[in-house]
Amino acid sequence: LCLMIKGGDRPVIAKKLMEEFGAGFQLTAEVAAECQCAASGTHQSSNESGSRRSDEHTWCLLHASTFRESSIKPTSSDQLFLDDIQWADSTALDVIHTILSDKLNSCMFFVGTYRDNEVQVDHDIFNLMRELEMSHVHTTKLSLAGLDQSDLNTMISDALCLYPRICKSLTEIVFQKTKGNPFFVLEFMQSLQSRGLLRYNSLQKRWVWNEDVMRAEDITENVLHLLSSKMNGLSDNVQTLLRVMACFGSSTTLSMIDYLGESAEYAGVRNGLEGALSDGFIVKDKEECFQFVHDKVREAAYNLIPDSDKKKFHYHLGKVMYSFCDGKDAGDTIFLIASQINHGKEWILRDDELRVGIAELNMKAGKKALDGCDHETAYSYLCAALSLLPKDHWENHYDLSLRLGFLIASAANSTCHYDKAIIMLRKIIEKARCLDDQLPSYILLSQALHAQGKLNDVYDTCSAILTELGESIPEFYTLSESSEMIVETIKMYENAGEEWLKSDATVDKTLRNTLQLYRAITFASFFCKSHSMVVYFSSKAVQLSLSRGICEHTPLSLLQFTAVAIKDDNAMMCYRIAKNALSLRERFDLATQIPELYMNFYGRVAWRFEPFQAGVHKLRQCLDAGLSSGRSDIGLFCGLNEIKYALFSGANLKSLLKRIDYYLHLMETYRSEATKNNVLIIRETVSSLIDNGQATSIEASACVGDLNDPKNKLREAFFYYSAIRCFWLGHNGRCRYYGKKCIDLFWQGGQATSYVAKFYLGLNSLGLIRKKKKSEVQLNKEVVRVAIAAMKDAADNSDWNFSNKFRLLQAEHLSLNKRHDTFMYDESIESARKSGFIHEQGLACEKAGLFCKDVLNMEKALEYLNQARECYEKWGSDVKVALIQK
Repeated sequence: LCLMIKGGDRPVIAKKLMEEFGAGFQLTAEVAAECQCAASGTHQSSNESGSRRSDEHTWCLLHASTFRESSIKPTSSDQLFLDDIQWADSTALDVIHTILSDKLNSCMFFVGTYRDNEVQVDHDIFNLMRELEMSHVHTTKLSLAGLDQSDLNTMISDALCLYPRICKSLTEIVFQKTKGNPFFVLEFMQSLQSRGLLRYNSLQKRWVWNEDVMRAEDITENVLHLLSSKMNGLSDNVQTLLRVMACFGSSTTLSMIDYLGESAEYAGVRNGLEGALSDGFIVKDKEECFQFVHDKVREAAYNLIPDSDKKKFHYHLGKVMYSFCDGKDAGDTIFLIASQINHGKEWILRDDELRVGIAELNMKAGKKALDGCDHETAYSYLCAALSLLPKDHWENHYDLSLRLGFLIASAANSTCHYDKAIIMLRKIIEKARCLDDQLPSYILLSQALHAQGKLNDVYDTCSAILTELGESIPEFYTLSESSEMIVETIKMYENAGEEWLKSDATVDKTLRNTLQLYRAITFASFFCKSHSMVVYFSSKAVQLSLSRGICEHTPLSLLQFTAVAIKDDNAMMCYRIAKNALSLRERFDLATQIPELYMNFYGRVAWRFEPFQAGVHKLRQCLDAGLSSGRSDIGLFCGLNEIKYALFSGANLKSLLKRIDYYLHLMETYRSEATKNNVLIIRETVSSLIDNGQATSIEASACVGDLNDPKNKLREAFFYYSAIRCFWLGHNGRCRYYGKKCIDLFWQGGQATSYVAKFYLGLNSLGLIRKKKKSEVQLNKEVVRVAIAAMKDAADNSDWNFSNKFRLLQAEHLSLNKRHDTFMYDESIESARKSGFIHEQGLACEKAGLFCKDVLNMEKALEYLNQARECYEKWGSDVKVALIQK
């Protein structure tokens, strides 16, 4: 990666990395310094300005995890160091646990430091340590306390070039005052020397002190007081520099100091730099950045400003900086300026002209923070901007109010303050002077409502606005009509030809807004309307773009259409349309749409032709990108689909369970109730497959609701996963019961889950046929026939995903009459092994072993069953291992 960045076209590489890591790539650059040169062309976060996000640890860890999975070889060893983890929240510590307990990826050497005087016994750090031990992750705890008195005496004797026995009395005093803290020792010794209490005697040619005088003197043990006293004796220029740096934060750039030095008020700061460096208060790094040597030094420097003058000092500093950058692009400095000047709100409000200018400054800072995915910081700046506007701002500053209100709503929506976002959006819609000004707010309103699970409200809102835009919204759409519309839309696409994708982008603003509304109503219809209505809306969006022009919202419209239109008879055509849609990433900036694009492509289309595992990897990226870009609803839905495909792929169940628990934590945090309930259903299945739920189970039935209610969208997931669970646990009758219910509910036969369900139900029916219940034999034979036909068609498109399933069904079908040897089982086993489906490799071995047992080939049966046990052990299914052992 480093060589690629150094030798390649950086803008192109940056764009590709942005697509890979999502809107939060800038955070990846903070973790992997090699990426910083490529990140320089992307949006910058506000972190360099000192406006640190409260969840910085979490996001850096999430993208470190993504970075490892995307660019590090599985055999490599990675190192990760995090300082001050006492400030990390529980989510960040959960991510640390996930990374360190993942035994399937590369090994990790992790070092985390915290200050034990800043944590209580119930801090989450100690929970993390216990959980890592429970996960069998080797941990070592080192306590870096102050020097003991003996070691301190050795250090002082070395510093003073005296025998240790001579220094013992001095050491005793120093230890009493500093408790052995090395930094405090240094400052305390320097204070003794500056006051003449520790001095070099040229006659004796050694350092001398009078311990009786020292004990009698009022020597404080407060290092902060020592530093402040020392700073008070510095020159005015050095003191001014230290005050300014303390206001800025822990570090300051040389360019910022030069920038301030141009003003009359702070002309001496550049001269004060050398003095602060020589006195040891600050240090300079290789990037021309100056920082305090210790946080106590910064605290002492800040105390140089009287408490009563602190607000005014910040305000005056910010105002000076504001006067220099007014009307110019301040870059990341804008965060610093806004943070300083906002301290003087009481003075700003007295000046009507200034308050509007400072409001615009805060709005620019908020917009830049939003671009850098720093949503909490953005919300803070934007609310500060709103608080500075006069009461009549909608009448006298309409454009500013419109832009600011929308940005506030965007930041609120991205930080899960959905109610606040909705209130602001409704205010904008009320005050806006025309529909064009209202449309962006209606689109964002649909996102906020969707995040709250109010899908009927999303549908009603989008339907009303689309009608106002002249679009036709039917009350009902039949299956036959939807089938005809799919055919019509594909024909329109074929007639337009590939050249349409290369045509000039439209400047039709109404079309852009209309496509976004269709996108929202399509997604809402998926949950609250019929499949036919989903087809109608997705088809209308594509037809609009085909007839009126291509734009940045066209790719997602095409992918939504192919996701619902794809069937066995048009699969290749839909796949080609979807691939063409993804290729438009090279033409349009689609970084913020990546979660939705990949969700539709990898979650709905790609599985027919590409490995399940590819979907797992991409959908995991979409989760991170969705959360980073403020689309938590889409990101968490991608997480749900990632878990589903991981289960298809035979991912290790115990690692998968940990990831599910982490996702449930995220869904709780982002209040995504519907997605959380779906994940709880999957979790119950995974825990059952691990140990029958004995040590890992969470009861999911309470969240399912009324299973007889046809409007309950959880029914399909509940019946499907119940069928899968019953199959693996050997409950044939219950598997058939749940399987029939889920097949009846699948309103799109082209879903991946419907094919996987047919496979397991086919095997289950073969098991029931063996039990020779005559009344059910014919029905089960029909299920088997449908399953074999479906797997054959699916394997024709994706040998990787379905060849092993087709061959295993064939083997089991032929074994009913004991008409073949084990070669078809062997083909299924080998196919599953090549595809990495360890669970289905074990299943084929198990079925082959039982077949050999039936034909009395016990030696071969034992060999196959031992192979099955090994596969189930790798899968993480203790319950299947126990069943095989039995």
